[in-house]
Parts: sequence; C-alpha cells; structure tokens
Amino acid sequence: MTFSEITQVLTEQFGIDSFSVVNQKANQPIVQIQASQLFELCQFLANDERLFFDYLACITGIDNGPAANTMEVIYHLTSIPYEHNLAIKVIAERPADGTPPKVPSVSSIWRTADWHERETYDLVGIFFENHPDLRRILLPNDWHGHPLRKDYQAQEFYHGIKVIY
Repeated sequence: MTFSEITQVLTEQFGIDSFSVVNQKANQPIVQIQASQLFELCQFLANDERLFFDYLACITGIDNGPAANTMEVIYHLTSIPYEHNLAIKVIAERPADGTPPKVPSVSSIWRTADWHERETYDLVGIFFENHPDLRRILLPNDWHGHPLRKDYQAQEFYHGIKVIY
C-alpha cells in the first residue's frame, strides 16, 4: 500500500482535517496528529485489515527546548505482512508549571510501547497517560531530571558519588 493509499484510508475514517502530512518522501512517511486523536488513530492503524500496522518499532521523544515550549513524540510503525511504514508525530506543549507534557499511552495496542514509553519518560520526561507501569527504565528511581531535555541540569553528585559527564 502506498502512502497516498494510507492517507486516503485515514481521510475516509477520520476526515481530511484529522492529520497533516509532514514528509511523504522519506522512507517512513510522517503524518502529524493531535495528541487527543492518538489512541483512536493508532488503534485503527493496528486493527484495520487494509493497514494492519502490527509492529511499533520505536518511539522517539524530542525536546524542542523551553523557547519553543514543545516536545514531540514520534511513533515508527510497520506492517510486517504488507511491508509498509508510517511515522506518526504528536506535538505536546510543555506546561508552564513544570509538570511533564502528557500524551496518551498506546501500550494497550502494541506491547512494545510499554518499554518505549518508559524510555521516553525516563530520558525526556514525557508522561504517558494510562501507561500500566510508567517508571524509569534506564536511570535509578531517585535520579533527578530527564537527561535528554534541553534544560536538564546535571546533578553533581548521586549518593555521594561524583557524576562525571
């Protein structure tokens, strides 16, 4: 199935205004959607027999920095039997009060999202609503901050041990 055919199916299901094409010429074309649509759209992508995106290969979290005041989450999807790919991009605002940006969890759709969302939470600090066990996966539970944020302040010591970067 071509990218045009995929977007046609999405348009029929969700409407022309439900997504925007970010890049259709990449090996993995990208569409951007609102975070509020994420769960429903991903559920459709996974379950529709024409699309059958059965593999969530990766979730990428990007901090655009305090000046931009946004973060991005990109979902890299593949349909193994149909051999087509798609990336879904969601932009989340960074709340002014310092609480983490929130995006719905897709871990009930693809089991691999469990680890990918935990990694994104751990390193970038994006909170995945309704995740069954959202806790750090790479850093200790008492680590301060999220190291891939642009405004991350590295701690000098961790339990009395000098932290060297």
